Amino acid sequence: MNDQHIASAYDRDLESLQALILKMGGLVEAAIHDASNALEARDVEKAEAVRRGDKAVDALEDQVNDEGARVIALRAPVSKDLRMILAIIRFAGALERVGDYAKNMAKRVGTLSELRPVEGTEVMIRRMSREVEGMLRDLLDAFVRRDAELARDVIHRDGDVDQMYNALFREILTYMMEDPRHITACMHLHFIAKNTERMGDLVTNMAEQVVYLVTGERPDDERVKKDQTPYMTAPE
Repeated sequence: MNDQHIASAYDRDLESLQALILKMGGLVEAAIHDASNALEARDVEKAEAVRRGDKAVDALEDQVNDEGARVIALRAPVSKDLRMILAIIRFAGALERVGDYAKNMAKRVGTLSELRPVEGTEVMIRRMSREVEGMLRDLLDAFVRRDAELARDVIHRDGDVDQMYNALFREILTYMMEDPRHITACMHLHFIAKNTERMGDLVTNMAEQVVYLVTGERPDDERVKKDQTPYMTAPE
């Protein structure tokens, strides 16, 4: 009876950790959505709400780390349970960084709202953000369902984000070459685009953790990055 009670308490610990990471993921997903909307609409008030909301994400990361360490120390988990707890702790760190990138997007809205619009770029960033947002949503679903195939699909979709970033980078270079008055806005937009591309990388890393959690093996497909911006030059 005592063993059964311990096992039940252990299950509740694991469920509590999972619930925390899903809550954190939901907040980060909303931050990406709201930050990209604020950018496109030049809505400084909404952007400020995203910035304030990042504190809740940071607090949840601390809670996940503290609770994860407590469960490891108290329950001494092994095998799949240990993999899950370690994956959750890694998820918390990755989600906190994604949240920071969304906050940084929101921080630039005020400056960009005072500059001349750069036609089409903010829409392209929103499209990138929507793709990352969908990847994160599916990643969380794959984690809950222990669905390795859905996690692999998330991994493959990172290439689409890279391609969008490549296209946006070319656009930004062109605008800066054609009209120097756009340089300041384009620099801010490029930082946002790069941060969004990094969000996709972090979600992809988490998807790889889900595959490992479910199968016990790392994804065997080589992950090919499609970010070509290090090799691009300004148009002549």
